[in-house]
Amino acid sequence: MSTTRTTVRTAGVALRAMIVFTLVLGVGYTLLVTGIGQLALPWQANGSAVQNEAGDTVGSALIGQTFAGAEGNALPEYFQPRPSAAGDGYDAGASSGSNLGPENPDLVSAIEERRAAIAEREGVDPSQVPADAVTASGSGLDPHISPAYALLQVTRVAEARGLDASTVRTLVEQHIQQRDLGYLGEPRVNVLELNVALDELGR
Repeated sequence: MSTTRTTVRTAGVALRAMIVFTLVLGVGYTLLVTGIGQLALPWQANGSAVQNEAGDTVGSALIGQTFAGAEGNALPEYFQPRPSAAGDGYDAGASSGSNLGPENPDLVSAIEERRAAIAEREGVDPSQVPADAVTASGSGLDPHISPAYALLQVTRVAEARGLDASTVRTLVEQHIQQRDLGYLGEPRVNVLELNVALDELGR
């Protein structure tokens, strides 16, 4: 009898503890953190959504996306991101790099093909094509490109949109994000944000 009462009492204590901790940690803590996020950093807490001039959400500033036509060809009127190894390209459900070493013949061949294609598309010598233009990031979802790659695309984008090249160049320069805290990372350009700003210029 004593053993039964002890077992029941122990089970009761365990059940009450589970309910209390579920409410405190599972519900209370979640609501607290969500509330702080919505009050202090609402844009970041809601996925860093990027909206166009009409107020429609067109993507996230944290996840890159492709700017290509139905057949997979780069749209000339938009700045292009770096290559992606995530699924069929910028697949947010299959984030990954190529996992190929720098001396892998398949990777070397792919880089050379990309360099030649980009040089032809932008009308420059292959030696002018930046490294990030021909290599995928570790996640395959990098939303940024280097300022050098963005500036390389200015002439093509300006011609496709009938804009003055200096206007497009100024827009790129306005979207260059400097190193975090002045020393972390490298200067970069968010491709989605730049293309949204480009659409706002008109065609």
